[in-house]
Amino acid sequence: MTFHRTSRVALVFAIAATALFVRPSLAFSSDAQQMCTGDALRLCGHEVPNVQRITACMVKQRASLSPGCRAVMDREHAARRRAAATE
Repeated sequence: MTFHRTSRVALVFAIAATALFVRPSLAFSSDAQQMCTGDALRLCGHEVPNVQRITACMVKQRASLSPGCRAVMDREHAARRRAAATE
């Protein structure tokens, strides 16, 4: 596996974790991957391939996320809060 491919795989997992606000037991949406990949590369590319650091960076950089990525993350976070409230 080349470095570029390894980095891209790590980035996809980081976006998944970020989109779930570090809830790896849940599946991430294709919307999150599509909307947040550019932000992850732009804001946190220096952390590749460390998934935990990319995740922490994305959460820390929330104010700098694109509107689409922020909306997806907020929507998924709200859905998880509603699901947890009904448990």
